[in-house]
Amino acid sequence: MSIGKVNWQSIVSKYAYPETWRSLWQVVNSVIPFFILWYLAYRSLEVGYWLTLLISIPAAGFMVRMFIIFHDCCHGSFFKTALANDRLGLLLGAAVWTPYFEWKHTHAIHHATAGDLDRRGVGDVYTMTVEEYLAAAWYKKVGYRIMRSPIILFTIGATIVFTITHRFWTSKSGRRERNSVAWTNMTLFAFVGWTIYQIGWQAYVMVELPILLMACGAGVWLFYVQHNFEPTYWERHQNWEFFNAGIDGSSFYKLPKVLQWFTGNIGFHHIHHLSPKIPNYKLEQCHKENPIFQIEPITFRASLKSLYFRLWDEKEKMLVGWRAIKKYKMKMQIDKM
Repeated sequence: MSIGKVNWQSIVSKYAYPETWRSLWQVVNSVIPFFILWYLAYRSLEVGYWLTLLISIPAAGFMVRMFIIFHDCCHGSFFKTALANDRLGLLLGAAVWTPYFEWKHTHAIHHATAGDLDRRGVGDVYTMTVEEYLAAAWYKKVGYRIMRSPIILFTIGATIVFTITHRFWTSKSGRRERNSVAWTNMTLFAFVGWTIYQIGWQAYVMVELPILLMACGAGVWLFYVQHNFEPTYWERHQNWEFFNAGIDGSSFYKLPKVLQWFTGNIGFHHIHHLSPKIPNYKLEQCHKENPIFQIEPITFRASLKSLYFRLWDEKEKMLVGWRAIKKYKMKMQIDKM
């Protein structure tokens, strides 16, 4: 996408500041309802598990919304001071099973490398090129197929990431990142342990597990569809451009208003990638007031096509499914003849 002489940085900068009252109101209307619904889900066990599962649906929605606030804190966009963002982020991190400084670090790398084929693998849903997949060892192909299977990726896989993977730091994590993992783990151990002591482990699992499955699955789906759509943007590092990666490689996911609210406007992902300093509650305003950012939206129905994307075809510059592998192999055989 070409923007000519338009200074997009000056446009987004007008929205890149938080309003304390709006941020505090989001905390109130997101965190409190979540814990109320969690308690109601527990008490509903006395009525029937069907009611518990029904209550778990909006509870999962509020957990997603809490993660969006946590996400804004990681970008330093939710409050005016770094201290306020960090303190709230640390607290919410325990509620959404995610170590604050560790995720803040990896997510910053994601923003700096999204759409860059030479800098994949940190803070993203890993995508192989067709050539890489064909050249990979059989066990890597099997692992990749399992990882990219929607049945795994948006259910068990998503939950494992939040409940298990997030309990560990990487070899590249700094002291602050390692401390945040340790602090989050200790907080979770204490809170979960106290809750189990009060209501029993069976009741805790029956309430928390469906909420986690739905919230984690929805969160990973949002993260996935925001960069796995048609057409999207991937380039080698020497040709990679930040603006194009944001406006062409990040989707405008147009959701129904109620889902847009629960997902904290993260569907305006193209704007968020251009300026992560914009609070979630100003993304829609930025979109509406500036035609330059009014790109073709992806509807929920259209987004389902993303379920079939598996690999990046570097020659055709498009995402493809497993069927493309057979066509690619046949083409290679013909070229050798």
